[in-house]
Amino acid sequence: MTTRNEPGKTYLMQGNEAIVRGALEGGVHFASSYPGSPSSQVLGIMGRIADQMGFYAEWSTNETTALQACMGASFANARSICVVKQNGLLVQSDTIHCGALGGVKGGLVLVTSDDPDAHSSTNEFDSRHMAVSANVPMLEPSSIQETKDMIPYAFELSEKLQQMVILRVTTRICHGRGGVKLGEIPEKKPFKKIGKWDKMLGLNWLHSYLLEKLEWAREEFEDCEFNHFDGKEGAETLIIAGGTGRNYALEALDDLGIEDEVGVLSLGTLWPLPEKLILKHLKKAKRVLIVEEVDPFLEEHISALAGKEKLNIDICGRNDILPKVGELNPDVLIKALREFLGIKEEKPCCSGTCPAAEAVTIPDRELTFCAGCPHRATFFALKQALIKEKNPGVVFGDIGCYVFAAQRAGQFAVQFMSCMGSGISAAGGLGQLTKYGFDQKVVSVCGDSTFFHTVVPGLIAAKMNNANILHIVLDNSATAMTGFQPHPGTGTTCMGQPTDKLSIKAICESLGCRVEIADPFNLQETIDLIFEMNREDGLKILILEQPCATLASKTRAKKKVWVEQELCKGDDCGCSRMCSRVWGCPANIWDFEKGCAAIDEVVCVGCGVCAKVCPQGAIKVEGGDE
Repeated sequence: MTTRNEPGKTYLMQGNEAIVRGALEGGVHFASSYPGSPSSQVLGIMGRIADQMGFYAEWSTNETTALQACMGASFANARSICVVKQNGLLVQSDTIHCGALGGVKGGLVLVTSDDPDAHSSTNEFDSRHMAVSANVPMLEPSSIQETKDMIPYAFELSEKLQQMVILRVTTRICHGRGGVKLGEIPEKKPFKKIGKWDKMLGLNWLHSYLLEKLEWAREEFEDCEFNHFDGKEGAETLIIAGGTGRNYALEALDDLGIEDEVGVLSLGTLWPLPEKLILKHLKKAKRVLIVEEVDPFLEEHISALAGKEKLNIDICGRNDILPKVGELNPDVLIKALREFLGIKEEKPCCSGTCPAAEAVTIPDRELTFCAGCPHRATFFALKQALIKEKNPGVVFGDIGCYVFAAQRAGQFAVQFMSCMGSGISAAGGLGQLTKYGFDQKVVSVCGDSTFFHTVVPGLIAAKMNNANILHIVLDNSATAMTGFQPHPGTGTTCMGQPTDKLSIKAICESLGCRVEIADPFNLQETIDLIFEMNREDGLKILILEQPCATLASKTRAKKKVWVEQELCKGDDCGCSRMCSRVWGCPANIWDFEKGCAAIDEVVCVGCGVCAKVCPQGAIKVEGGDE
């Protein structure tokens, strides 16, 4: 359905699919990204259809290279789209600010997918602040249909202003579904020969021109079709909403039965704000509730606008009535509106709490590695090696599946985690203190995709400055956490074409430091190697190679794993139920009635590592591939 040229026909689409369809209807030539939830699927889809639809798509080594590649394509009048999550937008900040000064030729749309409540993120950064900081236009859809429709509009706006345009979506848009009426897929605009005097220069003397473009965008937004008004015109109570806030507000008003008493102004143009449009409605209202994800962005800018115009109006939102952090939903809005409007609760709303007698207790599900994940063995081995030290070692983590190593799944091994690529650099800083009396081993870890993303500069710095650290690369042959996208070490491009597979070992050896490779499933060998490498001064690199269990289970024959109950000592075992409570594998089950362990053969992928740590030899493994 994504590629069909059937204008007027309606299909059910996920938000990420709608972004792809919008790019096609916008005549896209070039697409790039670094994977990050909630928008990882966008470029995955585009890579599969790129050859068919006549455009180019690539997974870049990081978000900065992805955006800079789009800027290069734009120089030849090509329309380009770059897709990132909110963390990736922060990685791009230098490029965005400099690129905004230089402007664009062909339309350039930067899609940022924010993650309120940090469902699959380390933070819930609000991307709208980046648009203000860089002085570039930003749009935000409130539905799946608008998500598709805004992309072609954003391309046109980008070329009209000669400026990149940011489209902000959130998790509920990316992963939500809705009916989408298709538009036409046009013939692509031809490329342009780059002339001798053509320029795209990010220089400060263009700052005033940058601000002029922003004012042109503001005028454009005053009559933009993506700004909506619902409900009672001239109502004393006004809701101003951004993105999915519109849907939550309308649902809450309907549930309370006051949809005809309140006006709802929904803004699809988030920056610069259409001030004339906003003031038109503010001047008729006595009280305003701002509904937005996540920061009080609209609330603060609209409050400033009202103050500038000396309006006597009560404006509330994230700063007072609504929660200051986390994701909104209709229930939150219903509660806030009751407080805001002084409505007594006569009966529980349709989405309210169920009676206590009917309540079902859902057990907490901890975050852990998948069954058979090599990272579980890695951090067990690392912990065992560090236990042998005179003083406990310090482990610096990074961003990837292995963030769970800061919890039970990884023996609580990781003690430091910030942003992608930070682990090696932070470890390098601490590793310098060993020359001045700091007496603990310093270890940093990263995944194979993260290695290419931002770890290499940190390794170079650590080698240049001769930091005393052991860096471990967890090579599981994929960008596993975001959906197994290819990276420079996998030998495949986004469009499925074979390419040279870059060797992590060769890159590390080029730095002139010791490099070793091991299999984390060979536990004792890995423990001994970590312990021995930690005895050596300077930068050492250990590459632990074992494919992601989810990928490997598709091609490897599974082993049969079971527990010999007569050998299992249960609570009396010296392992303290390592097979379930400590080891933390979803396939390991503790039977509280029998007081013994068991293996869920449906979940187990047969890695057999649990058998190697069972002190009683009660866990047995049979058959399967090695």
